[in-house]
Amino acid sequence: MAARDILCIAPGGETEELASRLRALGWQPTCVSEPGAASRLLAARHFPVGLLVVGRHDAMSDGAIEDCFKASSACEWVVACAAQALESQGVRELVLGYCFAHLTFPIDWHDMASMLEHASQRATLLRRGAMPAMGVAPLGMVGNGPAVNQLRLQIRKVAATDAPVLIGGESGTGKELAARAIHAGSRRSTGPCVAVNCGAISASLIQAELFGHERGAFTGAASTRRGLIEAAHGGTIFLDEIGDLPLELQTNLLRFLQEKTISRLGSARTIEVDVRVIAASHIDLAQAASAGHFREDLFYRLNVLPIEVPPLRARMEDVPALADFFFRRCAAESRTRARGFSRHAMAAMLAHNWPGNVRELFNRVQRAVVMCDGRLIGAEDLGLAGQVRSAVLELDAVRTMAERDAVERALNRAGRNVTHAARELGVSRMTLYRLMEKHALASVSGLSPLQPGRAGERC
Repeated sequence: MAARDILCIAPGGETEELASRLRALGWQPTCVSEPGAASRLLAARHFPVGLLVVGRHDAMSDGAIEDCFKASSACEWVVACAAQALESQGVRELVLGYCFAHLTFPIDWHDMASMLEHASQRATLLRRGAMPAMGVAPLGMVGNGPAVNQLRLQIRKVAATDAPVLIGGESGTGKELAARAIHAGSRRSTGPCVAVNCGAISASLIQAELFGHERGAFTGAASTRRGLIEAAHGGTIFLDEIGDLPLELQTNLLRFLQEKTISRLGSARTIEVDVRVIAASHIDLAQAASAGHFREDLFYRLNVLPIEVPPLRARMEDVPALADFFFRRCAAESRTRARGFSRHAMAAMLAHNWPGNVRELFNRVQRAVVMCDGRLIGAEDLGLAGQVRSAVLELDAVRTMAERDAVERALNRAGRNVTHAARELGVSRMTLYRLMEKHALASVSGLSPLQPGRAGERC
């Protein structure tokens, strides 16, 4: 059998003896004396298994070792260290968070051979079960379902123009992501993209924030300041939750859209601004305009190119890819021993309705990465354990109802003749009696199903 690659980190004086031992066990070792060199090797080559031999008690506290572990998520690590090193909480967390197994000095090479073999087998299983690398998601959007592909197509079309865009969709669906994708695909991509949450700025400040102000325009205005619209000159301004904009400011925004000029607060001078406007709202602005809560003329000015970002429940086929994308992102920023999701966790995510949409999915994955104690994230780590139970209960209920209906229909077709009904169902008479009792169908006969009458007896 061909020798298998293994990356070893060991004190300089021990690398040759370690390499000799590993070759005798059927491995092809690449040995280095410090974790920085190992990280550089991992960036260029794939090693299924890594072996870390720690000579000093305090060496495991070296941050470079943790960086090396983080850089080798596809590698299963085995650690050999002094027993005293495991008395340190930091060392224990490092071993539990990143390593497949550990043993203490003196090294038992029979045990080591077994550990490395198991680590290699696990690395193979993980590699076979891993999702394909996502790479850079098209337009920054993860998923390949029909809903998100249609959204990408719309974004590419509207990016080619300079007309205003109105993005609709529930909270948490990714409206700002869509706006930034439009900007990135437009001729203005080299200019600024300024995002403004209209609902997060107080009504007393939003005019000065959007249009700027002159020195002395109001108490506290110690200097002249450009507004956010002016700061977006040559690029795009994204007005998120524009439905929360006060009515009096909607008039100013309408004037800007019509004339492409603004006036700073406290100034009569007009300033020409070359800005594309992209607006978004989770409320239906057409209904808000009809109800008098939003200027109708402003709505029509903004609603030149409407786009709707679909809720997550309308693109459930993208949930596994999104969850994996968020997991990789969160795992890279934290110390976790988790390597992915269990089947129950994935089933729970696919059974959940996602009222908070993609933002909720990210938050749940972020929580799970922190809370998970095992190698695989469970439904309980996601806070979705009830989803699995609900799905099971729902399936059991459907099965029970189907079973009862089948028994009742067979009895009716057989004229309540137990023998004929049992023959039709392909079960014994005793089994049919038990099913009748289970589903409260035996009471029709007045006889106990545990005391059946003669063959052919009616129930």
